[in-house]
Amino acid sequence: MRHEEVRLESLMQSSWQNLPRRIGFLGFDGIEALDLTAPLEAFRIADGADWRAPPIRYETLVIGLTQGVFVAESGLRIQADMSLDQAPSLDTIIVPGGAGLREPRTNAVVAEWLRDRAGCSRRLVSVCTGLYGLAATGLMSGRRATTHWRHAADCARRFPELDLVPDAIFVKDGPFHSSGGMTAGIDLALSLIEEDHGPSLALATARQLVVHAKRSGGQLQYSEPLRLQVRAPDRFADLLARIMGDLGAEWSVDRMAAVTGLSARQFNRRFRAAFAATPAAFLEALRLDEARERLASGRIGVESIAQTVGFRSGDVFRRAFERRFGVTPTGYRRSFTTIHAPDDPQNCPSLKGASGV
Repeated sequence: MRHEEVRLESLMQSSWQNLPRRIGFLGFDGIEALDLTAPLEAFRIADGADWRAPPIRYETLVIGLTQGVFVAESGLRIQADMSLDQAPSLDTIIVPGGAGLREPRTNAVVAEWLRDRAGCSRRLVSVCTGLYGLAATGLMSGRRATTHWRHAADCARRFPELDLVPDAIFVKDGPFHSSGGMTAGIDLALSLIEEDHGPSLALATARQLVVHAKRSGGQLQYSEPLRLQVRAPDRFADLLARIMGDLGAEWSVDRMAAVTGLSARQFNRRFRAAFAATPAAFLEALRLDEARERLASGRIGVESIAQTVGFRSGDVFRRAFERRFGVTPTGYRRSFTTIHAPDDPQNCPSLKGASGV
């Protein structure tokens, strides 16, 4: 066990057993408001007290870089309870993300303050791109961590000492905790509540928030379609548009090469260079992303979706979907909709004769 973990373990077994535990949320201009408010609400609900009454399990404080109001990316104005230099001792420090934290001056101030506090706080936590502040302390060398999927590659380049897990909802490594994009801060908060007070309180908190107590799968199941993640070279832009317009068609390498005006050999080489994937793997990813969107609508059966996006069978589709997103199509649908969609829409009286079915 590392030296700092021994020290923190000692803290956990002594003074921090006292209730309520004090949770400090950092605030700064350019914060992502949901990164702060979502886990804050989870701790407030877990506290179980009227908001006007003294805290029972958790005392939450919003700590600004300076005392006063800071402005979120959305324009929301938030009043800090105190400034960094006024902050009392804290059981847990939570660093929300946001574009403001990635600005050098703000990042340096946050990192320095976290370094000063690391030895006397039980847990250091990042939500979404809050990892930019936590990683900048230099305390996480060799540690596992995660962040929002969109920023994972940049974060890995900027902090090569991290063992980045880009698809995780949240990660715990010793006293350091990190979560993926935005609402994953709720998942992490529920995990911390369970760690402190057991699964019953975490489940009761999740029920009040109307969220899953423990989500299956990783962040990729929540990402936007792959076609929005890449900037296709001009030669391939028309090809991608045509594929997305007819995913159910047979898109062989020869056919795709013909659309781009290349030989099959040239097409394969240039495609791999542009997208870091084979045409077959990229096509499968496009089909699975579209299937994900259709599953969330809750109106089309799994078998029908598999066929319309180009999979030769429902079984092949299910295996590919679970391999990519870490959750079955049915499990994914349950996470995003309460509408029951039968395997065969023709058997559903309410859908018979409906447009597009």
